Amino acid sequence: MSSTLIVYLHGFRSSPRSSKAVMTGEAIKALSTLEHPIEWYCPQLLASPKASMDMVVKHIDESTHDRLIVVGSSLGGYYTNYLAEKYGCKAIALNPAVRAPKELASHVGMLTSYDTDEPYDFRPEYIEELKALQVEVISNPTRYFLMAAKGDELLDWQEMVDFYPGAHQLVLEGSDHGIADYSEHLPKVLKFIDQ
Repeated sequence: MSSTLIVYLHGFRSSPRSSKAVMTGEAIKALSTLEHPIEWYCPQLLASPKASMDMVVKHIDESTHDRLIVVGSSLGGYYTNYLAEKYGCKAIALNPAVRAPKELASHVGMLTSYDTDEPYDFRPEYIEELKALQVEVISNPTRYFLMAAKGDELLDWQEMVDFYPGAHQLVLEGSDHGIADYSEHLPKVLKFIDQ
């Protein structure tokens, strides 16, 4: 019996209730069997990048699994790179923020979460915490699957493509940062997980 742990990391100011997280989780749970159980772990990430990664690493280290796969969207994709390099596991990055310290520097201050409108304090020291998690070069491109939308209104798709040379890449014409047509492309994500 082989067991798999799939970690899904949502984006900045998002939550496990995001449409991509919910869709992916439902599809993964449908694939889980008694012979090949799959644990789905999609936590609410914290404002602090360090605290978020400490929490996720603790869960991974305490989980019983033969295979680990990390999926991340936007800022979650940035975290995915860090975890994939740390654990040498497969990774799926959905419109990832490959240079998050640079991309989020202008967002420092009081914000609200998209789903709940709860206050969200994004502090200056969190940029330093992000820098400590930066992956400069991915070590094994074949472990990575990139989904990048040319219509992403927040991040540069070309920068994403350049960051994952040699990886499995699905570049979408149009779409948007949230990948509104994600349900159409989810089968390719599941196929990569299954390989």
